[in-house]
Amino acid sequence: MADPSGFLKHGRKDAPKRPVEDRLADWREVYRDQEPAQRAQEVRDQAHRCMDCGIPFCHSGSAGCPLGNLIPEWNDLVRVGDWASASERLHATNNFPEFTGRLCPAPCEAACVLSISPLSGGPVAIKRVEEAIADVSWERDLVWPRQAAVSSGKRVAVVGSGPAGLAAAQQLTRAGHEVTVYERDDRLGGLLRYGIPEFKLEKKSLDRRLAQLRQEGTRFVTGCEVGGTQPGDLSVESLRANYDAVILAVGALRGRDAPDLPGRNLDGVHLAMDHLVAANRECEGDGPTTISAKGKHVLIIGGGDTAADCYGTATRQGALSVTQLDQYPSPPTTRDDDLSPWPVWPWILRNYPVHEEAGERRFAVAVERVTGEDRVESVDLREVVVRKDPETGAREVVPVADQVERVPADLVLLAIGFEGVEHLPLLDGLGVSLTRRGTIPCGPDWQTPTEGVFTCGDAHRGASLVVWAIAEGRSVASSVDAYLTGASDLPSPVHPTALPLAV
Repeated sequence: MADPSGFLKHGRKDAPKRPVEDRLADWREVYRDQEPAQRAQEVRDQAHRCMDCGIPFCHSGSAGCPLGNLIPEWNDLVRVGDWASASERLHATNNFPEFTGRLCPAPCEAACVLSISPLSGGPVAIKRVEEAIADVSWERDLVWPRQAAVSSGKRVAVVGSGPAGLAAAQQLTRAGHEVTVYERDDRLGGLLRYGIPEFKLEKKSLDRRLAQLRQEGTRFVTGCEVGGTQPGDLSVESLRANYDAVILAVGALRGRDAPDLPGRNLDGVHLAMDHLVAANRECEGDGPTTISAKGKHVLIIGGGDTAADCYGTATRQGALSVTQLDQYPSPPTTRDDDLSPWPVWPWILRNYPVHEEAGERRFAVAVERVTGEDRVESVDLREVVVRKDPETGAREVVPVADQVERVPADLVLLAIGFEGVEHLPLLDGLGVSLTRRGTIPCGPDWQTPTEGVFTCGDAHRGASLVVWAIAEGRSVASSVDAYLTGASDLPSPVHPTALPLAV
């Protein structure tokens, strides 16, 4: 039985961070390594704060966790020190809790009952408890390969090795199918490998999961463009001939550009992902990055996670200055019940660890033009307001002042979102057309209009959270299993039409 007064005895305490000067000197994760005993006690204290609510909104797919993580259960198991059972309950719903524990923005915490009132001391530190369970699971050898007892004789191809593809592959391999994951990059992991900076997710966490999948029987092929025509690629004809089902987990990597921005073509103006991929390749040992912020004044256009990743990357590369620009006004520091009532994802100011390290954030400003001869030298800024056109409903950015501010810039990074799935030869070969949102359509069984071809993750829903990717990967695995065998016992946590209340 949970302790209903635990939140009165223990205040919320987030994981301790390493000193800023140490973080800026390397690429290791932001959070400090703790002695196992100290970490266990602190995390148990945090788990004490969970009240095991009668209706636990934290694991509701509409407002809380899309995976349906059994949060009150593993909180209580940690509270009493039963880490082995906590690991079992956590892995029952989440293939990769060390990924979500590090990368997920935790809609579960926003939906926690303790979030209703600031007098509670804040929500349960669910994300910290989850990460601790995952790490302890590896340290105590509570994670092992789970090999299927019987083979189905069916073959499945998964195109894409991001979190959605990996989750689908692991579920189907464990169900007895022969699964091969195809990745066009030279290394596995998708955005986990080349999009997420090392200081948020050290790639050793990814590599040990990949080792587990291999030991379970999942096959991987890298450097292979499915539908491509280069040596080593796999043709669509071979794909269809050799596999009983295909899962498209290709992500939504088509970055939103700003072609109409004056000066966009100047040297030194790049899409955010070009910067992040090159930096991650350097961390992998592939040689110096081709887009370095060292000794430069860096301007990052955009207010989301990708912009923050560029921010932390630039400071670690030795930028002279880093400024992040957001055209929206600064959000409130606490939840406004009129704008985002509990338990939905609140519109509040979110400070990432990188914002504590260096640099500056500016709100309600937009870049009017990028200036320079052949290379960017500065940008012109105007104060703006974002509003909807009363007639068309279209979003428009309107200047609110005549004054133009010129700011020095040697490197400008566009982190303004993604437009959907890239235009791949594979899709044409399979007869799959993108929706107006740039995503791959599917029916209630996750099957595209092409028989035997399924989709999941960002490719289906657009750029989203790692927790949604894993949830969709698990769900599509259930549908593929049923398609191949007539029925499935695999869990299906979300429906293709499910949309989070969190925006």
